[in-house]
Amino acid sequence: MGQITATRAFVNGALCGPTSVTWDASGLITDVSDIRVNEAEFDALLVPGFIDLQVNGFGAFNVASADAAQWNQVDEHLLSTGVTSWCPTLVSAPLEKLDSAVAVINAQMQIREVSSSVARTSILGAHLEGPFLGAAIGAHNKQSVVEIDLNWISQLPECVALMTIGAEQQEAVAAIELLHKMGVAVSLGHTRASDQQFISAKQAGARMVTHLFNAMSGVHHRDQGFALNVLTDEEIYASIIIDLEHVSARAVRLAFLAKPTRMIMVSDSVASGSDRAPRLSDGTLAGSVLTMDLAVRNAVFQCAVPLAEAIASATHHPARVLGLKDRGEILNGMRADFVLLRHDLTVFKTVSNGLMNIDPNH
Repeated sequence: MGQITATRAFVNGALCGPTSVTWDASGLITDVSDIRVNEAEFDALLVPGFIDLQVNGFGAFNVASADAAQWNQVDEHLLSTGVTSWCPTLVSAPLEKLDSAVAVINAQMQIREVSSSVARTSILGAHLEGPFLGAAIGAHNKQSVVEIDLNWISQLPECVALMTIGAEQQEAVAAIELLHKMGVAVSLGHTRASDQQFISAKQAGARMVTHLFNAMSGVHHRDQGFALNVLTDEEIYASIIIDLEHVSARAVRLAFLAKPTRMIMVSDSVASGSDRAPRLSDGTLAGSVLTMDLAVRNAVFQCAVPLAEAIASATHHPARVLGLKDRGEILNGMRADFVLLRHDLTVFKTVSNGLMNIDPNH
């Protein structure tokens, strides 16, 4: 059993506080209550644990090729940036290589199901960003982007949680319907799909769009691109990379103005020695070095996104896209996944499934 008290909190989609939250030995929230200011242990903002749906790697860690020792270092880094749940992400590659990498992710998920006395992240499942992409390939290997293979999709293991495909693929609708039946969320990305292809994909069950504005046809007042379709659709969610390299501050603000309850922050972080977004030799962006806590700060302080909207886009909305009903909010019965943020929105402490991660800087 545990308890955390803070002067401010994000509960039921709104900022409130002072607040006390308690949880039981299994790591589930049992009580959320108002308290007096002098009863709050932390002068900080308590929010649900961040959920990152697109993590390819960071530093020297690469999801597609990491060894056991590197996987053991994942939790400390992610927890220090406020992430309690995440999707290891694989970019386009030959199908047999993807099979092997997915098997490794599945093994790591099983390891985390065993009870632990130390805080660990929760792996939600693999995000396959390809290989069935559309015309906007971006930084993916052109030879690895192939036509949809429905038989391969039908044999995907249960550990696959999310798949990005191009809506203009000939078998896109059939693939989306199949994945939907399998319980795999579908995101549309790396695409220059037409209006009708977008509508058909959404009607088939696509729930999200991968990194809005990037690797897709855009916004023009006469030439209606894919991004414009997304911005003017009230239902579909859209992930966005707020490192201010992939998308300008004004474009981020536009996205949140257009879709205040449908935006999802992702890091799209990759293994890199750079301190800025990595690029290919031709200048094409190839992932980021962004962390989720920095994405929240950038959104609020650089893009004028309201704090409540920024927090929801890193917590509630990604949980809804994956159909998760046990996280993303601070409510009774939910997992005790929290982040304590200082007034400048830097991470002070992280709690994952009721276990606290100590800020390495303190």
